[in-house]
Amino acid sequence: MHAPMNPDQDVDTEVGIDEQVGETDEVGVEGPRRRGIYLLPNLFTTAGLFAGFYAIVAAMAGHFQPAAIAVFVAMIMDGLDGRIARLTHTESAFGKEYDSLSDMVSFGLAPALVIYEWAFKDMINFGWAWGKIGWLGAFFYAITAALRLARFNVRSGVVDKHYFQGLPSPAAAGIVAGAVWFGVDMDIPGPALVIPAYVLTVAAGALMVSSIGYYSFKDLNLHSRVPFTTMLFLVIGLIVISLSPPKVLFIVFFLYACSGPVMALWRLRRRVSRRQAH
Repeated sequence: MHAPMNPDQDVDTEVGIDEQVGETDEVGVEGPRRRGIYLLPNLFTTAGLFAGFYAIVAAMAGHFQPAAIAVFVAMIMDGLDGRIARLTHTESAFGKEYDSLSDMVSFGLAPALVIYEWAFKDMINFGWAWGKIGWLGAFFYAITAALRLARFNVRSGVVDKHYFQGLPSPAAAGIVAGAVWFGVDMDIPGPALVIPAYVLTVAAGALMVSSIGYYSFKDLNLHSRVPFTTMLFLVIGLIVISLSPPKVLFIVFFLYACSGPVMALWRLRRRVSRRQAH
């Protein structure tokens, strides 16, 4: 016969992952434990998740430009939540897991569904086999994004922080969503670009799960003083982006994606040259 459970017993729940020990009035005496999550960084994570979900809804309704823009908004929110958590000392295990799940929606599912609705959906007009190839291409991108995020979570403490292993999922999303935004801005229908869009989507997915190193920019210290010219270059960069956001953003993310394989080939060539020299 099982003993009755004490209703007042302190039971840990999933909500209590980030529980903090309360401040005490007396030194050495532990106060009541407060359960909850930090609001500020998770608010930005929620905003990013909302933007990713909106991108999916907008694409399903045929509004591809707002859908693509929403992915970039999610990218901004993703860049802010972690930095705000570090600046306000509100980092937590809950926030880390929540951010990863939000990234899967915003940079995995959303770009895959946006590009599918814009370009791949009409592949079924060429036959049922082509229709399957279309949604399988979108699924390939989504599953590689999930694998990329899972690998990042388990290896975040053992890899070189100066480099990402594989193309980061936000950058891959920038390529896919940027291609859609670029095509809409140029008044080019998605089915007319189905082949390059398909190659771009599959390539972005493959780069995410590759072992190619990508510069992480994490060694940039935003708290230290910088030369005046640095601020000038930032202003010039913003002006260039404002001239044509779809074209500039797509080109920037495309070049970043190409930088990994180019640098890998350059390092491989240097190794071969050194071996031949010896």
